[in-house]
Amino acid sequence: MRDVAVVAGASRGIGREVCRQLSDLGYAVVAGVRDLAKAPPGLDLCALDVASDESVAAAAAWVAERHGRCDVLVNNAAILYDTWARASSADVAEVRAALETNLFGAWRTTLAFLDLLRRSPRPRIVNVSSEGGSLTSMRGGTPAYRVSKAGLNALTRMLAAELRPDGILVNSVCPGWTATDMGEHGGRPVQAGAASVVWAATLPDDGPTGGFFRDGRPLPW
Repeated sequence: MRDVAVVAGASRGIGREVCRQLSDLGYAVVAGVRDLAKAPPGLDLCALDVASDESVAAAAAWVAERHGRCDVLVNNAAILYDTWARASSADVAEVRAALETNLFGAWRTTLAFLDLLRRSPRPRIVNVSSEGGSLTSMRGGTPAYRVSKAGLNALTRMLAAELRPDGILVNSVCPGWTATDMGEHGGRPVQAGAASVVWAATLPDDGPTGGFFRDGRPLPW
């Protein structure tokens, strides 16, 4: 039986490319997408809106019935790269919306899939984060996105510590500035950003946990 990877936010950009790369490595890949009608062809699709408790629960049940376990969970779904905003004048409703998807979405999805991950002999959780959430290099601007990614990094640290006895490796990965819709088509090729995520998804059993990486190299928190 092939290892099963579930990728949230898989309809485009980094998520879609992560699906392709993991599939090329022999994984049975489940592409979690909010809108099945807008999903690209050729993927094993599952409706997954990480901002909805009901959708996340239904997706976990679907994967359980179809595959029986989850070996890799990639929390990639994210919204609102609010470069126009400032923390000192932020629209709190906008910040709340970003947190609902970028932080709470990853959190609720992880909780829903934990039982399936515990059925795996080599479970991995990858939280797709950003160096914009690093407290070491934190500066003004883009408050909703930065705060949500800083929270995601904190969640990574807590989950890694709590799930270590279960053998579940949990890491944050910054794919870097990548040529996606959110990255405004600048930066490096999407293949490179996705490869950074795939590195963490395919770590050996003695690999790191509770870390923050880009291209397999540690980043400052």
